[in-house]
Amino acid sequence: MTVATSPRPLIDRLPEVRGELTANAPLYRFAWFRVGGPADVLFQPADADDLASFLAARPDGVAVTVLGVASNLLIRDGGIPGIVIRLGRGFGDIAVDGETVRAGAGALDIQLARACRDAGLAGLEFLSGVPGTIGGALRMNAGAYHREIKDVILSAEALDGTGSRHRLDPEELGYTYRHCRVPDDWIFVSGSFRGHPDSRDAIATRMDEISQAREASQPIRMRTGGSTFTNPPGHKAWELIDQAGCRGLTVGGAKVSKQHCNFLINTGNATAADLEALGEEVRRRVHAATGIRLHWEIRRIGIAGEAA
Repeated sequence: MTVATSPRPLIDRLPEVRGELTANAPLYRFAWFRVGGPADVLFQPADADDLASFLAARPDGVAVTVLGVASNLLIRDGGIPGIVIRLGRGFGDIAVDGETVRAGAGALDIQLARACRDAGLAGLEFLSGVPGTIGGALRMNAGAYHREIKDVILSAEALDGTGSRHRLDPEELGYTYRHCRVPDDWIFVSGSFRGHPDSRDAIATRMDEISQAREASQPIRMRTGGSTFTNPPGHKAWELIDQAGCRGLTVGGAKVSKQHCNFLINTGNATAADLEALGEEVRRRVHAATGIRLHWEIRRIGIAGEAA
């Protein structure tokens, strides 16, 4: 008689690491929306070498998802199967050398902007208006206030799915609007950027102007996920949403911001399903009113639940 045995838990099948492995780890606490289910396993590597060794030795066929601060991300209510990798302190170093600055993928965009300001290096002020980490900025060619990563990038370093390192120049990154052509399973670990000398006071003034503009136009103190939809060619997403009558529209605990209607808000008790259903309803209404199909800028990942 053969006795069926249960498969070993995923965490017990993973290689030893210097960082931290956590089973059934809650992810909502990392997300700006404050929603989302757990990860099967959360891995927070100690540094890039720890991450490379882990990728080289991980079991075949196990999904891997990378998180930064989840500022432009919707984690679905059923959670994320497989391994979620979150880059933390070991990826947060920033170093300025003349007109070049190198930053780890875990560094916040605003931290890089501030480091450049303190060093009298101009050109990266726009990053003070981009919520998130350098890793996310490199992946999606993040931008704001008429500048994008492609305007300042010198090179980036990434690990492929086997843990091998790659140094990528701007042509290899292949940046277009909110997109790069680097394979989805590669993980950015750092980037090098160029600036130009300027006075600290002038740089600080421009950063203050960006901060004031964000405060006046965006619901930055709410539980939100940044810009929801990309701007269609020749149009602004928020104007199309407003034209379709979606300002203030709600589904469950999710709401279209009245301050900036390309932002969705968790009013306090929204689920990820509420937020996604609201976004899809906005897309439907915009297409019905204008004939234009909006495309999500916010990444939606994980197993779906049901809207309220």
